[in-house]
Amino acid sequence: MSAPAPSAPAGGPVRLDGPWTHRDVAANGARFHIAEMGEGPLVLLLHGFPQFWWTWRHQLPALAEAGFRAVAMDLRGVGGSDRTPRGYDPANLALDITGVVRSLGEPDAALVGHDMGGYLAWTAAVMRPKLVRRLAVSSMPHPRRWRSSMLSDFAQSRAGSYIWGFQRPWVPERQLVADDGALVGRLISDWAGPGKTEFPDEATLGVYRRAMTIPSTAHCSIEPYRWMVRSLARPDGIQFNRRMKRPVRVPTLHLHGSLDPAVRTRSSAGSGEYVEAPYRWRLFDGLGHFPHEEDPAGFSAELINWLKDSEPDR
Repeated sequence: MSAPAPSAPAGGPVRLDGPWTHRDVAANGARFHIAEMGEGPLVLLLHGFPQFWWTWRHQLPALAEAGFRAVAMDLRGVGGSDRTPRGYDPANLALDITGVVRSLGEPDAALVGHDMGGYLAWTAAVMRPKLVRRLAVSSMPHPRRWRSSMLSDFAQSRAGSYIWGFQRPWVPERQLVADDGALVGRLISDWAGPGKTEFPDEATLGVYRRAMTIPSTAHCSIEPYRWMVRSLARPDGIQFNRRMKRPVRVPTLHLHGSLDPAVRTRSSAGSGEYVEAPYRWRLFDGLGHFPHEEDPAGFSAELINWLKDSEPDR
């Protein structure tokens, strides 16, 4: 089963039409929009920047067909979820995720996160390990390795220069929504692999551009990145970094595009040192920052095979 092409849905720019069901759930003092398909063990999909739940449009039907309950949520402040005035530190965002697991009536979930969603998936697996059955992360190192790479690796710091740019007040928000979200389209195009796939086409970029122009979305989308930098020398940031020393103790699949220009391969490679459980590293040759959209069939197959593997240590 493949994802449908983007269309103009009755539910506006976020609740896009498809074989999934849209609804809202309450968790951690906020309301979260989800799209869900299928029955079976819960797989909770977490999007990154500058996207929203729809980034998982290919994996939702693939996972449902494979016998899983697939749920893609919009993170706090993005898509159809509440835009709260605060609460964008990773510890609280991780509580959003595990709170959604509980609100869905499930004892635990396999978390699958991309980019910022991956950062938060790492965090949830450390802070609420009983609610995380397995962990799959794409295009994002472990938070401690990410912090080290951004501070000590000039090439990664330059590749992640957008994060430093986000520290300016209000200017990044205006840039993200200017010209109907044109910068969103440029970022996705620049971060994707060099022309080996059909992603991204103009229709897909239009979906992401429209979603970013929803009021307050741009501001909320970059607040986690502001916290990352501004908390480096603050007590909350130091405490978070210490808490993330605790090892991940669930089977972990780490996926990365070999030509990712936003998160360098050498920044992600080695994150297994923080995992005291079966850890599998998979590098997608020739792909960029969005392997799940650049090669959706290959990505979905890798993910599903790992989820079904009773001995995921190879």
